[in-house]
Amino acid sequence: MLRKIRIAVAIICFTLITLLFLDFTGTLHHWFGWLAKIQFLPALLALNIGIVLALIVLTFALGRIYCSVICPLGVFQDAISWIAGKRKKNRFVYSPAISWLRYGVLVLFIIALIAGIGSFVQLLAPYSSYGRIASNLFAPLYQWGNNLLAYWAERMDSYAFYSVDVWIKGTLTLGIAVVTFVILAILSWRSGRTYCNTICPVGTVLGFLSKYSFFKPVIDTAKCNGCGVCARNCKASCINSKEHKIDYSRCVTCMDCIDKCRQGAIRYVPRQKEESLTDKQTRENMDKSGVSRRNFLSVTALLTSATALKAQKIKVDGGLAVIEDKKIPDRTTPITPAGSQSARNLAQHCTACQLCVSVCPNQVLRPSDNLEKLMQPEMSYERGYCRPECTWCSDICPTGAIRSVTKAEKSAIQIGHAVWIKKNCVVNRDGVECGNCARHCPVGAIQMIPIDAKNKDSLKIPAVNTERCIGCGACENLCPARPFSAIYVEGHEIHRTV
Repeated sequence: MLRKIRIAVAIICFTLITLLFLDFTGTLHHWFGWLAKIQFLPALLALNIGIVLALIVLTFALGRIYCSVICPLGVFQDAISWIAGKRKKNRFVYSPAISWLRYGVLVLFIIALIAGIGSFVQLLAPYSSYGRIASNLFAPLYQWGNNLLAYWAERMDSYAFYSVDVWIKGTLTLGIAVVTFVILAILSWRSGRTYCNTICPVGTVLGFLSKYSFFKPVIDTAKCNGCGVCARNCKASCINSKEHKIDYSRCVTCMDCIDKCRQGAIRYVPRQKEESLTDKQTRENMDKSGVSRRNFLSVTALLTSATALKAQKIKVDGGLAVIEDKKIPDRTTPITPAGSQSARNLAQHCTACQLCVSVCPNQVLRPSDNLEKLMQPEMSYERGYCRPECTWCSDICPTGAIRSVTKAEKSAIQIGHAVWIKKNCVVNRDGVECGNCARHCPVGAIQMIPIDAKNKDSLKIPAVNTERCIGCGACENLCPARPFSAIYVEGHEIHRTV
């Protein structure tokens, strides 16, 4: 019964979190966006103390239930392992913990966190790893399916669906997502939760806590006949059936062993009952937990310190027909979303989960290929511009890398300023009237002035008021010049208020 409840809740959480990355309408984020914010590492980086404490209490109470229910990467591995289990049953064997690897990766992760080496942190963060898989591999399939429905609906005079562009937002990020998917699929197919119990830093931290959880699965030696079915069905490979021991630091509380034991020798019981069910040797091992407690406190203090340090082609609005694709201008400073406050704040808090990239309705956000900010979101305006009334990315960011802003606040945040390139402008180059940039500027920061002030009939060119411009990119996006816009946005390292 416990296993069925766990599976049902896990499926619901996994499905809803996946849909957060697939839903391009933004409908689900208003209802279920909180599921992204209760992920352990994002909550830690956002300093959401209440959520972090709740997850810690949950682990102290029930064990690593977070890994088997809430974490989408954990449930994803379970799904692959379940499929593999249909082909070969009773396929797991007990293996001792590879402690040097687990703790070594955790120490490197903490060092990278302190040093601001975001690329390493992002590659190991479990929620972000799944986010990249969902947004880069699952989302295109979902969108193609939507476009197929839109195609048939259109032929039935229905507007229930509408087509969306499907495009590669970051080649390097796509490659990393593919490699991550393949590695996790192979590990899960062969060995179940290998990644969670040898590499994942969140799993290692929660493993410390779960050793002292109130409820835990316990082997009753009086009932156990030593058949080993529990160990052969333990995807965490943490049950030593010969010695009647369970490595609680690796147990993900999946309840599979309880369901498979025909003797009823494994029960999920409070700690007080555990003493009566375990043999003398197990009690002696538990008495030696002082060293483990000290190790846990040391690592927890280090992780807390690290967190504290870290905390410090759609045309719109009447655009001209596309003649050729626009090229990305060579910006001196990348543009970061309103709410990120500065490039530094974004780099410090972002785990590159790609949720903001997935939900951006204007096709403005894309993952960076810059190794210093690898896979973190940056803005470019070839496919759209950042509408002042849109706050989707700030509403759904789970880490505080893009802080929540209101529509009124966003309209006054200057993330960059427009720069006019004289030689690219069609007025100068082709001798024709334009003014597209001025007409579509939402804040009136661009005025058209005559080339020759003495001739009232002379052609007009844009003049940018950089103090008023907010860097939304409407001018760059809607500029008819090709392949480079005659006006483009240069980002600001630190955002300002106009």
